[in-house]
Amino acid sequence: MIAWLPLVVILGVLLLSSVKILNEYERGVVFRLGEFAGVRGPGLIFIIPGIEKMTKLDLRVVTMDVPSQDIITKDNVTMKVNGVVYFKVHNPERSIIAVENYYHATAQIAQTTLRSVIGQYELDDLLSKREEINGKLQVILDELTEPWGVKVTNVELKAIDLPESMQRAMAKQAEAEREKRAKIISADGEFQAAQKLADAAEVLSRQPDAITLRYLDTMREISSGAGKTATIFPVPLNIFGKLLKGS
Repeated sequence: MIAWLPLVVILGVLLLSSVKILNEYERGVVFRLGEFAGVRGPGLIFIIPGIEKMTKLDLRVVTMDVPSQDIITKDNVTMKVNGVVYFKVHNPERSIIAVENYYHATAQIAQTTLRSVIGQYELDDLLSKREEINGKLQVILDELTEPWGVKVTNVELKAIDLPESMQRAMAKQAEAEREKRAKIISADGEFQAAQKLADAAEVLSRQPDAITLRYLDTMREISSGAGKTATIFPVPLNIFGKLLKGS
């Protein structure tokens, strides 16, 4: 009985090594004697020791940072841009057979694509059309990684760092734009005030007695105020003439 003990132990170890448990989000790509034998999982699976070999893959979405890099825009402005790429494995077979390391390959293609796409835009478009650029990057990367069994779900530009000289120039431009708007608003207000005065003058010119009443009302308001300050108020001579005629 003791002579069979080593064999029993070996068989037990082989049996345990042949049993694999994969989570719901995991798949196993199995090769039998070097040939693709299928994708297995999730759950309990069995591998023939020494004959079959399994590579486990995670099917969840991966968040990958694209490191900051110097990029020249279409109008020759140099800036630093970084981003983030969201992708997942949707075909485990191709992600193992078609590419040596799908994560590294996706990272490299994301960097080169980011540099290429941003180089097609001018600075103003780059700052105002982020959603368009993000969508374009997502479509291009998804097409490039499709043969590797990788699905790119989203791409986002995280930060766009401009040179200090460019930041100062943009700040001056923004300040000039604010001053321009303020002057336009002020000029528009003056124009409306002048228009109102012109309308009032036209009304008074059609009613000769209206100006007399206006003067008298203004004098009443001044006289009702508190204080001993003397106020000199010019009065047109024709007012007295109208008053005398009325009397």
